Amino acid sequence: IGSTKKPMDKFTSLTDMDEFDPVGENGPYPVTGMEEGYSKIIEQMTWKNSFSITQEAVEDAVAIDLRKKPVKFTTAYYRTRERFGARFFGEAIKGSDSFTLNGKTFNCQTADGVDLFATNHPSKVSGAAQSNLFADAFSADALAAAETKMQGFKGDNDNILAVAPNTILIPNDYALKKAVFAAIGSDKDPDTANNGYNFEFGRWRVIVWAYLNEFITAGTSPWILLDSDYNEEYDGAVWLDRIPLNVKSDIDSGTDANVWRGRSRFTAGFNDWRFAAVGGVTGGTQLISG
Repeated sequence: IGSTKKPMDKFTSLTDMDEFDPVGENGPYPVTGMEEGYSKIIEQMTWKNSFSITQEAVEDAVAIDLRKKPVKFTTAYYRTRERFGARFFGEAIKGSDSFTLNGKTFNCQTADGVDLFATNHPSKVSGAAQSNLFADAFSADALAAAETKMQGFKGDNDNILAVAPNTILIPNDYALKKAVFAAIGSDKDPDTANNGYNFEFGRWRVIVWAYLNEFITAGTSPWILLDSDYNEEYDGAVWLDRIPLNVKSDIDSGTDANVWRGRSRFTAGFNDWRFAAVGGVTGGTQLISG
């Protein structure tokens, strides 16, 4: 999340440098190269809403609490923001290139021109494909396998980036919540009666996102691993605030109603896909054979 003063922002990156070479005493400096990676432009969007309080409501205020309307107005604004973010992830899980909201289209693809979750993210230099879309239902083994895959994600020069996922994001699904906390909630092996050590214990932050339920396919149980540090450093999922919520109030001369109007500018999008991977999605790469 960040602020911006521009109507649109371009996000790009540089490909990785080659490694240092041993050159010995007084050896020459090797020359390594970089080039611009994939880039993406994210354009700002204006958001508005309004409500009115009639003169009669003001006169009869003994029956209602007029303070609740402005509070609900602000609550609706923050709910709009959260549902907007959840929709990006929900549509990405479903494999949508974009989605439309009130006639406005928002792109769900990353800078490489592929959906956020895909089996064919191309390298800018070699063209080799990588996957962050996995079919396996959540389990302790699937969690460990997905983490290992993410740790092996490569940059556009095919160098391993040492991605380190630290967050599990799931919809509000009771069976999935139970499976996740069973896998990570005890320092003992959850699958046996012995005292085997559970190396997943204490290593994860879990986010249960109820708004995500609205935008995933009914009957599915996707689960997402995130590296919050990589996301911040490399602009994975981008949120930009241009103008904060600005509320003004006036009296309508035709009706005497008290009209409240709110306006804001913000937007979101995906840039670098490597910050996240999803499991439990049909058509994804299989993590665990058999």
